[in-house]
Amino acid sequence: MLRWIRQQLGLDPPHQSDTRTVYVANRFPQHGHYIPQRFADNRIISSKYTIWNFVPKNLFEQFRRIANFYFLIIFLVQLMIDTPTSPVTSGLPLFFVITVTAIKQGYEDWLRHKADNEVNGAPVFVVRSGSLVQTRSKNIRVGDIVRVAKDETFPADLVLLSSDRSDGTCHITTASLDGETNLKTHFSVAETAICQSVSQLEALQAVVECQQPEADLYRFVGRITVAHHGEEIVRPLGPENLLLRGARLKNTKEIFGVAVYTGMESKMALNYKCKSQKRSAVEKSMNTFLIIYLGILLFEAVLSTILKYAWQAEDKWDEPFYNQKTEQEKNSSPILKFISDFLAFLVLYNFIIPISLYVTVEMQKFLGSFFIGWDLDLYHEESDQKAQVNTSDLNEELGQVEYVFTDKTGTLTENEMQFRECSINGNKYREVNGKLVPEGLTEDSPDGSTPNLVGEELLFLKAVSLCHTVQISYDQPDCLSGAGDPFSHVNGFSQNEMEYYASSPDEKALVEATKRIGVAFTGISGDTMEIKSFGKPEKYKLLHVLEFDANRRRMSVILQTPSGGKVLFTKGAESSILPFTTSGEIEKTRVHVDEFALRGLRTLVVACRHFSPEEYIEVDRHLNSARTALQQREERLQEAFSYIERDLHLLGATGVEDKLQDKVQETIEALRLAGIKVWVLTGDKHETAVSVSLSCGHFHRTMNILELLQQRSDNECAEQLRRLARRIKEDHVIQHGLVVDGASLSLALREHEKLFMEVCKNCSAVLCCRMAPLQKAKVVRLLKSSPEKPITLAVGDGANDVSMIQEAHVGIGIMGKEGRQAVRNSDYAIARFRFLAKLLLVHGHFYYIRIATLVQYFFYKNVCFITPQFLYQFFCLFSQQTLYDSVYLTLYNICFTSLPILVYSLFEQLVHPHVLQTKPGLYRDISRNSLLSFRTFLYWTLLGFCHAFVFFFGSYILMGEDTTLMGNGQILRANRQLMFGNWTFGTLVFTVMVITVTLKLALETHFWTWMNHFVTWGSIAFYFIFSLFYGGIIWPFLHTQDMYFVFVQLLSSGSAWFAIIIIVITCLFPDVVKKVLYRHLQPTSTQKSQSLSVAQGQALSCVDSLCCYQHGQSGCSRLAHLLEQMTGSCPTTGNHCHTSSRNNRWGGRRRQEMILNPDESPSPHGFEYSACRPECFSS
Repeated sequence: MLRWIRQQLGLDPPHQSDTRTVYVANRFPQHGHYIPQRFADNRIISSKYTIWNFVPKNLFEQFRRIANFYFLIIFLVQLMIDTPTSPVTSGLPLFFVITVTAIKQGYEDWLRHKADNEVNGAPVFVVRSGSLVQTRSKNIRVGDIVRVAKDETFPADLVLLSSDRSDGTCHITTASLDGETNLKTHFSVAETAICQSVSQLEALQAVVECQQPEADLYRFVGRITVAHHGEEIVRPLGPENLLLRGARLKNTKEIFGVAVYTGMESKMALNYKCKSQKRSAVEKSMNTFLIIYLGILLFEAVLSTILKYAWQAEDKWDEPFYNQKTEQEKNSSPILKFISDFLAFLVLYNFIIPISLYVTVEMQKFLGSFFIGWDLDLYHEESDQKAQVNTSDLNEELGQVEYVFTDKTGTLTENEMQFRECSINGNKYREVNGKLVPEGLTEDSPDGSTPNLVGEELLFLKAVSLCHTVQISYDQPDCLSGAGDPFSHVNGFSQNEMEYYASSPDEKALVEATKRIGVAFTGISGDTMEIKSFGKPEKYKLLHVLEFDANRRRMSVILQTPSGGKVLFTKGAESSILPFTTSGEIEKTRVHVDEFALRGLRTLVVACRHFSPEEYIEVDRHLNSARTALQQREERLQEAFSYIERDLHLLGATGVEDKLQDKVQETIEALRLAGIKVWVLTGDKHETAVSVSLSCGHFHRTMNILELLQQRSDNECAEQLRRLARRIKEDHVIQHGLVVDGASLSLALREHEKLFMEVCKNCSAVLCCRMAPLQKAKVVRLLKSSPEKPITLAVGDGANDVSMIQEAHVGIGIMGKEGRQAVRNSDYAIARFRFLAKLLLVHGHFYYIRIATLVQYFFYKNVCFITPQFLYQFFCLFSQQTLYDSVYLTLYNICFTSLPILVYSLFEQLVHPHVLQTKPGLYRDISRNSLLSFRTFLYWTLLGFCHAFVFFFGSYILMGEDTTLMGNGQILRANRQLMFGNWTFGTLVFTVMVITVTLKLALETHFWTWMNHFVTWGSIAFYFIFSLFYGGIIWPFLHTQDMYFVFVQLLSSGSAWFAIIIIVITCLFPDVVKKVLYRHLQPTSTQKSQSLSVAQGQALSCVDSLCCYQHGQSGCSRLAHLLEQMTGSCPTTGNHCHTSSRNNRWGGRRRQEMILNPDESPSPHGFEYSACRPECFSS
């Protein structure tokens, strides 16, 4: 327990060295000074809290929020000093916000605990004391030998010891880790592969030395030392020997492995990294507004304190006869008294800071995010994938995007490769009906026989069919585990029943193409690869695989041919192969590669090298030395690979087509019209990237393409950038596109960032090719941190896009064929690039206008709430007397005004979704955070102050018609009968305020649903009903009964009703006039689109549930018609209340909704009808 506490505090780190030593079966040495290492247990912990630390940890996290901490201070001040309001008025809203948030977070953590317990309690089998013992997953220790059966997942990171196959191999899928569904082969070392029984494993004496845990799924460095017949044999271990937790065993009956990383030290758990917290522009504006309002609060408190002492300078007001000072008050320090009064005023006015704003915003974001997943337009039927929201904190940021950074392969394209043509020995060929035909020929050979491919052509096809990491699946999945001939399946089944699986779509396309042409890869068993060359089987011994990596951009295999010779086959990007070739048709192939790239084909170059026996011995020594190194293994391997992959003979090149996804061109054009600049960042060759950019509409044919390519030095790069800047200034009328490669980009970002950014910002489109993953992130960071601080969005589908996705303000993952790493690390995930248009132009637009209005409205209603309290102090000698009852103070933000704005922020639509998609320019209206600009903020704040003045002085003047407001706060009728003066006046102001702020939101609402009506009119009704009950009964648990019968007495006065109506109209009528004048004299493009949608019959016609009836009758009441006229969303003439009644997703109620489907011809009335959620319209 003490050790655990020390580890939690960081005083006792579990790892002391860079490597760990694992004794297989926990056979520790019996002699010498062995100090056992401490390792993590196998429990997975994804939860945040425990039952013991939930309360303190959750409270600590919540009070780190400035608003919560502020209200806690106010609450403590109310407890410590005599303040005008009860501590309950601050404590109850704070308690409500804290409790709601804690319950939400506690429930989410309980779900995580539940999932953890299910995983940790899963049954597993381990070898202990010479037998196979069943235990729970959480009980596995480092060093335990674990048995895993077919189709089970690995419970820890295991080094493969043996399998039921004689060669000690097994097949796995890592779909849950990286989304790759292909079968991957993993290997055991020969010395442990023979241990296939429990007794043999129990007798095994072996030690594994490996690196300490790290998150990289594809990196593992270690070695195993096996005691065999008295001698120690050392073998290298790499990623191909490690079975990762979460992967699944396939096509293998069972395996045994030793646990090396367990629990939270497994690679899967280390990839549960917390992404950096992204904050939206709206949240930053909200915090700025809070600081401004805090300044207003402090100003009002200081002013009130100063005026109080100025007023009390006269003796008659300092100590009036009815309020004599106590001895203690007379002797108290003036400074302490001043501070006490200041704090009392601070408490009195503290409600100007809206505590419930945070919880309302959280609820709006959380509930609003469901609309993205529910939108059927974002559902991809072919792959059965719907849009996914990984974080709801950035919903409104989708409406503020200015730059989109997109990957090319798998994002703009399908990532489905088709072999088109190739270049062999300087001659171009293409595939026609499964045969390789030289360029210029269109027919097969006259006699229909197989083309006579010999020499270089045949060697090229063999190289392509042998240099890869493709796996094969057969109709009988267990056929590979049988004994006897490992290739018996080739004779037992036709080749058509084989299916290739590959982590790279390029490799799969090439191997399938060579199979169609006649050189078929038929399988691999152990270290033997077999191909069928035009029906003739050939077996090659696989000696070494030189794995692909992003730096080399090539992969190689070293094989022993059937004749006994040693040969290296290598393939990769032309820039990583051609510089190392010394023979072959190099120049012709280079020209062909450029031609393929110009047609948008993905190119790979293939080469070979034949080794003499002496050369191979040296190559083998280099590789084994590098692979058994524990320190700097990667660097030594790179040196060995460079030594081997040289003096190559060029065989040829391949051209593979990756077709564009549907509607990519339309999507990019819509984003451009919306004012969003699109940058394509890809690792492809620049000719291929330019060709795809032209075909997808990223570059236009009329665009002036500028190039920053193959720059060799800083000076050369700077000079080229200056030339480009001059060209842009000279041709300022023409649109420009910029192409830059990775090497030139590195130079440009090193010392010429400002010049580079100036050129980029003046270009309509930018294409960056030959980009490394970190370069992509650096480009995003560069633009993100520029002086304009634009909002950036990155979209990609592969692991190489993760850094870019995490760097951008908003990260979008495409559910493609390159795994799920991009999706897991993204903020939102969609199945196709075309869905990006609706995600931004519709959902982004809606989320932004909703939350922008929510924030402004919250501040407005709190200014309306607390300003009369401030004004009232001028009429009560700054005695800190409260204007409202404490219950009203508490419930104003929690009950009376909370639901209308929440429902508004979930359903509001300024314009029909179809109009937003067909008119992308409307997106510009909300760009640059325009609805939360300082001017808009000032308008809402001043409006709040104006309305507050009307509430207070309107009530004061109108009630003065038949009453007199006395200095002591009592209101007396002319006949001197006592009326509940102070509380009656405050209740009148409060009543007017609740009605006005609720109707103000109704005026702002354009899209009415039955829920809007229910909460708008229901909130006003609830206030009246609550007040009648609260004031009509003597509640025994209340200390005072100040409000008894006040509300009933108030409503019994005709002048009170007159005052309420007059004041509400006085406040809202100028708003209505302003809206009408602006709409007719100075309409925005959004308002024009509202009018257009009405004229075309595309808007929802009437106030839902007030004027639409099942029988198609027009039921527009006068109130509904007036509201619709003011909001511009109801036609003035004609019967448009056509409906379709179906059960919807809101609890099965029958409702009537009406939408236009542009994919079908419109009905005679201009509508297509269907039942749909308020958010999810077909487009």
